[in-house]
Amino acid sequence: MLQSNFIDYVKIFTRSGKGGAGSSHLHREKFVPKGGPDGGDGGRGGHVILKGNSQLWTLLHLKFKKHIFATDGTPGSGSQRTGAEGDDVYIEVPLGTVVKTEEGDTLFEITQDGEEKILYKGGRGGLGNEHFKSPTNQTPRYSQPGEPGTEGWNILELKLLGDVGLVGFPNAGKSTLLSVVSAAKPKIANYPFTTLVPNLGIVSYRDNLSFVMADIPGIIEGANEGKGLGIRFLRHIERNATLLFLVPADSEDIAKEYDVLLNELKLYNPELLDKQRLLAISKSDMLDQELIDEIKKELPPVPYIFISSVTNQGISDLKDRLWALLNS
Repeated sequence: MLQSNFIDYVKIFTRSGKGGAGSSHLHREKFVPKGGPDGGDGGRGGHVILKGNSQLWTLLHLKFKKHIFATDGTPGSGSQRTGAEGDDVYIEVPLGTVVKTEEGDTLFEITQDGEEKILYKGGRGGLGNEHFKSPTNQTPRYSQPGEPGTEGWNILELKLLGDVGLVGFPNAGKSTLLSVVSAAKPKIANYPFTTLVPNLGIVSYRDNLSFVMADIPGIIEGANEGKGLGIRFLRHIERNATLLFLVPADSEDIAKEYDVLLNELKLYNPELLDKQRLLAISKSDMLDQELIDEIKKELPPVPYIFISSVTNQGISDLKDRLWALLNS
């Protein structure tokens, strides 16, 4: 069975803060020897909160920080002073993240930018002795302890459908590019249809950001009619936000190759032409500046970039361009 999606998965351990203890303080002043109880309440412990962030595309940032703790509330004190609340800890996740128990039961899903859901509530602060005074017990010398926090392992899952889809003929260098920009290890060889299932890789970007790149198996002319690997993989392209067309620099006619690829998408689903597009001329390490200038004159009217997966030429700029398209 072909892999039609990819589960980004991380298991984290979190703990909410415990509540601060209430105070058992008795009021004392120079001229008020028996002022009575005035102990304040303890502060609430910090919550563990998940928050949706539309600028995140993967759970990669959580794979290196699996233990996350909120802080405890502080104890109350005299003069009915309430302790400070513990700091809530916010765990930002991409939209579509499903939160499960360690056993796999679904708790909730984050679907909106800025949406917040409490995973573990902080412990309630204990009541100070001021709450327990009564006509028959005017000087209670006891107060409540704070409630403990809650902790546990949880599973976060994100079904990835690819933010950037690689579109190109067989042997255009798609798998090689994916192996360079991500930790994916696709099969690479110099014959058609090396890639028989979609490969996905998480591309690390600046400031712990990342996005998903999908290597779609090679398209050939007539794929929409079932030729080659047919339409089995054209449907995956429908799920990509941005399309990166890859045409090698040694192609006989780069513009024609791009037009054939674009036409196959149009014949399969005209709405695919509404997606953001970027043309990358791969294997550009074979070109000198004079050849690059000549090729530029023949390129189709679409944003383009010259890259080389072997020498890393233009790879950093490619990531910048793709990130800009994903967030445009």
